[in-house]
Amino acid sequence: MLDEMRQKIADEIDRLMFELKDTLPNAIRKAVELGDLSENAEYKSALERQQFVQARLNHLTQRASELSRIDPAQLAPDKVGFGSRVRVRDAHGAEIEYTIVFGDFIDLDTNQISMASPIGRALLGRTLHEEVIVQLPAGSRSLRIVALTTLVQMVDPRKST
Repeated sequence: MLDEMRQKIADEIDRLMFELKDTLPNAIRKAVELGDLSENAEYKSALERQQFVQARLNHLTQRASELSRIDPAQLAPDKVGFGSRVRVRDAHGAEIEYTIVFGDFIDLDTNQISMASPIGRALLGRTLHEEVIVQLPAGSRSLRIVALTTLVQMVDPRKST
């Protein structure tokens, strides 16, 4: 999972760097050629995009740095944390599996949830068979952890609980 996230960040950084160094300068140059910059929508749009790309690059660089500091050996092998796959059962018996990720890596189609989400926060630090109460906008919800695979276990299956 860490390698996938690192690669996803690296790919986006590469794409944004190309846009910042090639695409946007060309767009700005073409907009300047159109004349009067005070009322030039293309110029303003290109500058705004350039600012957004620079901000996104700063954010991605910070995330890459954070990911490089994650040492699976320092994570608890039996507690929900970053990268954990957690299957929970609600009070009605319905089960769903989540993967705990950073907010920018959420993929709802694969049930990835942010560590900062209400469910993510409720699950962090919990263990197998533990029951948690999640405070949601629609009210509280009780979930029991019925299966847990931590990042440590994914890296080294011998450390299964």
